[in-house]
Amino acid sequence: MEENLNKIKSELLSVISDRQQISLNELKDIYFSRGVGNDKLENTLQTLEKENLVASRINGGVLTYYILEKEPFRNVLIVEDDKNINKLMALSLGKDFEIDQIYDGGEAIGFIRKKRPNLVILDLMLPHKDGLDICRTIKSDPELNNTVVILVSAMDPASNRFKGIKYGADYYIKKPFDPKELRTLVNIFLRKKGKRFDPLIDLPDEERLSKELERSIKESNEYTIGTLKIENLGTYARKFGEKPAVVILRVVSQLLQDDIKKYGQDIFLGFLNSDEFVIAGKKDALSNIVGEIKREFEDVLQFILQDAGYKPVIMDIESIFESEDIPKLAIVFTESEKNERIAKREEVLKKKMAKDNISMYTYEELQNILGSSNLDIIITRDEKGINLRIGNE
Repeated sequence: MEENLNKIKSELLSVISDRQQISLNELKDIYFSRGVGNDKLENTLQTLEKENLVASRINGGVLTYYILEKEPFRNVLIVEDDKNINKLMALSLGKDFEIDQIYDGGEAIGFIRKKRPNLVILDLMLPHKDGLDICRTIKSDPELNNTVVILVSAMDPASNRFKGIKYGADYYIKKPFDPKELRTLVNIFLRKKGKRFDPLIDLPDEERLSKELERSIKESNEYTIGTLKIENLGTYARKFGEKPAVVILRVVSQLLQDDIKKYGQDIFLGFLNSDEFVIAGKKDALSNIVGEIKREFEDVLQFILQDAGYKPVIMDIESIFESEDIPKLAIVFTESEKNERIAKREEVLKKKMAKDNISMYTYEELQNILGSSNLDIIITRDEKGINLRIGNE
């Protein structure tokens, strides 16, 4: 029995390692064909997590497993003035990291320059120097800017999330935080095999988007799929630059992921490597999430405009759009009508000379099937991070 368990563990590690990240459903498909039941598979995955060889998190509504590198101790600095919360954060991370703890924001930068931690967990409200200032200092310093920064705060006004991501924070967690989520994020940021984890780019890729598209065709009409677009983001990028546009994408991505966790529904979220996300699920749940993200984006929008040099506190947002030469940013959801989706899918399959299903569509084919031909913004990634370029330029 133990020999059989070790064999499954070894095979699982090999499968996840080859892919670097893979969803639970994909693993179930693979091991169903090998005669391994779901219970045995999930128990083995839990064992691998306990042994700290893999980590899992829900990413875009999809439970995803990541292979972890066997690294020596990585240093984590916790900057939190509440001693009980600081202690809880340290306990959450466990014994796999070298952990330093300080309680005063004024001490943080000197400590970081001296100790050079791999990751910093920052509260926002700190004595003498707040978390946003510390984050901005870290990310603007060429010698420190590769440090991962996770902001953790009880305050979640739109301004703090926007500023945190603008200043380069890698993630924003609201208090009260889930200890397992914090531990998983730290593990994945510091020990994920391959390229460093990125909450935007590491959303489900074209392979999982393709499977979700196929699912949307097989499911009843209560299950739907569509695109959620940041309207006029390309025009905004032309006027104000590519980096501010990426910040907006990151903000929307994290807001969407928070909303999906909040509603706890069977919702799928992917990213089309443009200014569009793909979102799928039951119509009622999708309607709630779309309404929520539109409201949240309206709250963030005034700070986006302030950052671009406008004064929405004095003038209402509509007046700014009307009186100034500024692109009118908005969240637009377009549901993909099922019959049209099926027809466009058949056209794509004919061009690919595929009789039935295929394993994967390209991003361009997915946009075509889902009723989007927008290639105005193209997102790519290299060793330096995310790059945004305007299409047709």
